[in-house]
Amino acid sequence: MVARSAHAQFDVFENPNRAQREGFPYFVVMQSDQLDFFSTRFVMPLARMAQVPAVLPRRLSQTVEIRGERLHPAAHLSAPLPKRVMGEPVASLKAQADVLREALDAVVSGV
Repeated sequence: MVARSAHAQFDVFENPNRAQREGFPYFVVMQSDQLDFFSTRFVMPLARMAQVPAVLPRRLSQTVEIRGERLHPAAHLSAPLPKRVMGEPVASLKAQADVLREALDAVVSGV
């Protein structure tokens, strides 16, 4: 059995960039655990949105909940992040993985 990574898929981390934390307080690891040997993780920011634009497609307007706050997956802003800057996970969104996958799929495959 393989030990669980400290940067596992669907783990949530506080945004290390303080200047961006107001709008994007967290990010979630989307990268498969099978690629744990890389020094980076493919992550998706989670955004605070006061009002969801009416034109936003359903697959991009679903929310996830972290610490009682509803956040929007910002799949279009996903990018690699060095795991050395990530800190410790604050939550897991494994139970809400379908919402995250749908958002990413909408960006890659179209809405």
